[in-house]
Amino acid sequence: MSTNPAHTHSFDAQREARWEEQERAGSDTSAVRDIADVAAVEVIGTACVHLMSAAAVKLGLADEPDAEADIDLDEARKLINALAGLVTAAAPEISDMHARPIRDGLRSLQLRFREISTIPDAPGKGPGEKYTGPVI
Repeated sequence: MSTNPAHTHSFDAQREARWEEQERAGSDTSAVRDIADVAAVEVIGTACVHLMSAAAVKLGLADEPDAEADIDLDEARKLINALAGLVTAAAPEISDMHARPIRDGLRSLQLRFREISTIPDAPGKGPGEKYTGPVI
């Protein structure tokens, strides 16, 4: 064993770097294995929930006292459009049972957008309405 502390530190750092590299490689294969076990309907549903949650925050619907400070209609419009496109495209693949609650949430977001928008969009021109039709 070396009595030189610098030498021991260097050895430990190299060993730790190798361990971290092995851990990263293991987690990459683990992630691939994990995603292989997930049904497409779950992946699509999770993506929709993330889009819905982000849109809700941008519409001031977060469960916080200062949630209105996060309102950003431009960002909300983008998220709602993406959600509407995804659920419209995915609905035939994921069945009505899975698509219906997502559509309900989408509609609520679209109505909230109309409610707080200072300049109302024409019917059929609101966020996501090119995919869902008017939500008035």
